[in-house]
Amino acid sequence: MLGSKKNFLFALSLLVGTIVGAGIFGIPYAVSKSGMIPGLFYFLILGGAVLLIHLFFGEIVLRTREKSRLPGFTQKYLGKWGKIFITISVVVGITGALLAYLILGGEFLKILFSSFSNLSEVQFTLIFWLALSCFIFRGIKLIAPAEFFTNLLFFFVVIIILGFCFPKVDLANISVFNLPNVFLPFGIILFSLIGWPAIVEICDFLKNQEEKKKIKKIIVLSSVIVIVLYLLFTLAVIGVAGENVSQDTLSGLLPFFGPQIVFLVALAALITLADSFLALGLYLKNTFIYDLKLSKTISAIITCGLPLLLFLIGFRNFIATIGFVGTIIGVIEGIIIILIFKKVKELGDREPEYSLKVPVFLLYFLIALLILGAVFQFV
Repeated sequence: MLGSKKNFLFALSLLVGTIVGAGIFGIPYAVSKSGMIPGLFYFLILGGAVLLIHLFFGEIVLRTREKSRLPGFTQKYLGKWGKIFITISVVVGITGALLAYLILGGEFLKILFSSFSNLSEVQFTLIFWLALSCFIFRGIKLIAPAEFFTNLLFFFVVIIILGFCFPKVDLANISVFNLPNVFLPFGIILFSLIGWPAIVEICDFLKNQEEKKKIKKIIVLSSVIVIVLYLLFTLAVIGVAGENVSQDTLSGLLPFFGPQIVFLVALAALITLADSFLALGLYLKNTFIYDLKLSKTISAIITCGLPLLLFLIGFRNFIATIGFVGTIIGVIEGIIIILIFKKVKELGDREPEYSLKVPVFLLYFLIALLILGAVFQFV
């Protein structure tokens, strides 16, 4: 019984840790530019849509006997060309996310150690990359327990940050509606809500049928935790910094807090970035292993090497990176998961631990929502 509860917490922590990554530091900037009303609208609509897609993907995994990742599921249920298309999408999307973590990791390490180190942000990024890349070779057995304890520390630090922020909040700093930037938050919030790469890992981590029955509850609970956290964090940052909210959030708060608070913020940032980097890196590595049949060593080298290469050749714009990944890759993968979910109901070869009854019109509505959101943001 105790072991089952522990595994539930580890699995919940893994999913929350995967979702809460670099995107949390881009949300306040996007919402401050669009206004709070559009921000709340995106959290409500995209939060519900992404929750459904997560549940769809969980059922896809549970209805399939063989171990696979999104490219493998796409080939099985949508054909060879679907696999090629989604493999490119997965590799580009996760590489972009890992790149975003590297961009912020170097910046936050620089803030954390600037008082007693002369290393540049690029050098700190290399240190951040090297330390985490070592764990990519280790796998889920080390990462899952680490997710639990680092997330506890992260949320503890966030509570402290919110405690310092809310007494300084000035409601006059919070913009209500800004029409020219009304579509800005779409890609960033979508990026910040995506956690489906971790669902396969959760299904693998929870071994017996009794534990797997809790996957649906884990997905729903993680969505609630993440959205509440994002809303509180966004209100606190905008309420304090107002128009001075920076793209990475942290640098914009520097003038308002002393060195102790800045240290805690930087520490929390590094913890959540490391969590998400490890979870997504493992997912991408396993995609190369199981779906592209590459060796473990080559898979790890590609997984860790691609984002570093992009960083070194000059791709270092945080907002542009997460906007691209969220809008393009999130939309593509979301639609693919919806299409697979429609097929797996008929073609699945395993009895799932949970089964959703979803009308077909809702599936097409979700597809239309994702496509229109991407089009409007680009326009």
